[in-house]
Amino acid sequence: MVFKSKLYKALFFLLIVLTVGFLGYLFLFDFTVVNAIYMTVITISTVGFSEVVPLNDEAKIFTIFLILTSISVFGYAVSAFSEALASGDFFKQIKLRRVQRKIDKLKNHTIVCGYGRNGMQAIVKLKSYQKEFVVVEKDKELIKALEADGTLCVEGDATTDEVLISAGIFNSKNLITALPSDADNLFVVLSANQLNKKCKIISRASNQSSFSKLKIAGANNVIMPDKLGGAHMASLVVTPDVLEFVDRLTIEGETTANLEEVAVNDLPKEYLDKTILDLDLRKKTGCTVIGYKEADGNYMINPEASVKLVADSSLIVLGRPEQILKLRELF
Repeated sequence: MVFKSKLYKALFFLLIVLTVGFLGYLFLFDFTVVNAIYMTVITISTVGFSEVVPLNDEAKIFTIFLILTSISVFGYAVSAFSEALASGDFFKQIKLRRVQRKIDKLKNHTIVCGYGRNGMQAIVKLKSYQKEFVVVEKDKELIKALEADGTLCVEGDATTDEVLISAGIFNSKNLITALPSDADNLFVVLSANQLNKKCKIISRASNQSSFSKLKIAGANNVIMPDKLGGAHMASLVVTPDVLEFVDRLTIEGETTANLEEVAVNDLPKEYLDKTILDLDLRKKTGCTVIGYKEADGNYMINPEASVKLVADSSLIVLGRPEQILKLRELF
């Protein structure tokens, strides 16, 4: 940032010198507009061309002042540029600009705030589904490791609006905040909800007391890893076979999934307002519809074949990996 500030100052000083030279030749010595511009440029650039008109003593003194001033400005600019090269800021700025351009082109991507244990697992899942995402992280060493893997990153504090904007919050579809502090997660949820009302926000929480606060702040889902882990371990005692079977219903990635969500809006238009029976997934793909999410967000487990497929609803489909692949090919 210091490097950019110095270069901007150098450009500002250069603009002042150009303006003073042009106005000086134009008004003090009655040059024409073209001659004033020409004299200013050849004087500042010190190319050594001859004057357009003979200069009197006052004009010569003004020209000497212009030359000395421009040399000082160019010296300052060269110093700033050399300092940037020596410190590595120049190439860092170029790299940041290149990454920012890529982020600006993203649409409907996911922003992951925090590359801790939960953030890491979220990224693994997103990668397995080949989803576009941007990671926001403060730790420079973690940023280096992620960038080496080709991950788009924004270095900074996710609780600030500027960093979320750099991560493309306006064009994002989802945001996962997995920061270690519930207070920080709350700030992220508030900021993200304010910047993009349509963004689905999923937040991590450590304390039960933070759950309701995060929901009120605008989080669509609040996940408590410790609570989920304890419940999972207890289920292994109470219903071990059921849980093992559920664990086998993997949703790992594009080629290993057993569960799939199918948005009714993504189906061919002829199926809109038709029934699950009309869709006939079992015959066409071998998959079975085990759940239906209504447009208002309510879930229906093991829906009847007579349930109508309305806009903004979704189907939860079960099948073997090869059947899921066939389902994706057809729909």
